[in-house]
Amino acid sequence: MVKFLKEAAQVKPSKKQLDWFEMESYAFIHFGPNTFTDREWGQGNEPESIFNPTKLNCDQWVEAIKAAGMKGMVLTAKHHDGFCLWPSKYTEHSVKNSPFKGDVVKEAAEACRRGGIKFGFYLSPWDRNSKYYGTPEYNDYFCNQLTELLTGYGDIFYVWFDNACGEGPNGKKQVYDFPRYIELIHKYQPNAVIFNDFGPDIRWCGNEAGVARHAEWSVIPSELCFYSDVQTGPGPMAEEGSLSYLYNTEQELGTMPNILYSKGLTFTPAEINMSIRPGWFWHKNEEPHSLERLYHTYLTSVGANSCMHLNLPPTTEGLIDERDVARLKELGELIQKEFGKELPATIEKKADEPKTQPVYTITLDCPAKELKYVVLKEDIEKGQRIESFRIVAEFQSGSQYPLYQGTCIGHKKICQLQDPFALQNPLINDSDETISRLKVQVTAARDEAFIKEIKVY
Repeated sequence: MVKFLKEAAQVKPSKKQLDWFEMESYAFIHFGPNTFTDREWGQGNEPESIFNPTKLNCDQWVEAIKAAGMKGMVLTAKHHDGFCLWPSKYTEHSVKNSPFKGDVVKEAAEACRRGGIKFGFYLSPWDRNSKYYGTPEYNDYFCNQLTELLTGYGDIFYVWFDNACGEGPNGKKQVYDFPRYIELIHKYQPNAVIFNDFGPDIRWCGNEAGVARHAEWSVIPSELCFYSDVQTGPGPMAEEGSLSYLYNTEQELGTMPNILYSKGLTFTPAEINMSIRPGWFWHKNEEPHSLERLYHTYLTSVGANSCMHLNLPPTTEGLIDERDVARLKELGELIQKEFGKELPATIEKKADEPKTQPVYTITLDCPAKELKYVVLKEDIEKGQRIESFRIVAEFQSGSQYPLYQGTCIGHKKICQLQDPFALQNPLINDSDETISRLKVQVTAARDEAFIKEIKVY
């Protein structure tokens, strides 16, 4: 088991996964016929004439996104109803036959470039309009549309899929050729990360409520993942007793059609996604979630080794609802207030500590009465390794008190600290007592632990 864990510690992210982590939060934009029918899932038979956003302003979207501190946009280029927000030459069910007649994908991509944020898209594999759905020809149709999006709109940072798979007009379900889709993305947008429920680059957290697991590991069994981004093609089985398959360099065909599996583990971090309001498309009578809920989701996504994907549905006019704009501004201001200025401190690591249980001592330049957060970052370029840690406060009198106990760290862990002064701590007898030092103690790791950044707020 010890050897296995040390091998698991060597499973590392790709460069584009590291870049994705640095974005931390980005927006989802659900927009289409459902916006005008007041539905969440369309039937695929909605007339093109229904789509008519008379005041479409993607620069307004970008301004709202940036106000919340988000660094990218993912547009639903096509939802399950099959309506395309770009004038695809492979279907008549698109903006080209609507009163709008523009190209929403183009306007959104150009607004992102003007605003200095990244652009990506969601292309639903399920298509309730296409006559090809449920036949082998559909994969050709889907790849043609995917190629249009990959080649016509500049750099793409993210391609987002899901596994929705309902019956088509012919009563049949579609067998999706994901390896083929992924090959196209690698060909035309090699720097784009790919989301699917099971990877290959980013995976789903398992719910749409913005709720993360207690400990969100990026290293997971690769049997749960699609075709790996770093795979080299089907290869021979690893010899018995070898753990070389942990590195995703050897693959075997799975039992499901058109899906490659590998044995072992893969680095596939989770995305936490939710909508700013109950629905994913805009509904006039809905209100945005409370600031408290959105901020909590930020702490348990960005602050828990994940990224936050927050949906912002434009109105029938083509604008982000002013109620949502105001809430996004509040969220951005709160994040800036809480994390805009770190406390100056000196950080030292003892050289004689066990490599899997290092202790970092943080000496505050000015002893503090109140500390709210410690933010930790593991050096995940070397692999995700830390399994548990604790944070202990040391007071000027020399007494100590535990403030936090956690599990994995990963890319970023925001630790909300207990307030020892509010707990009637018997160790603190002096009302003027202040905290002079903190100790971050790694209590378990899969291999040598590396914390690359510690900040105190």
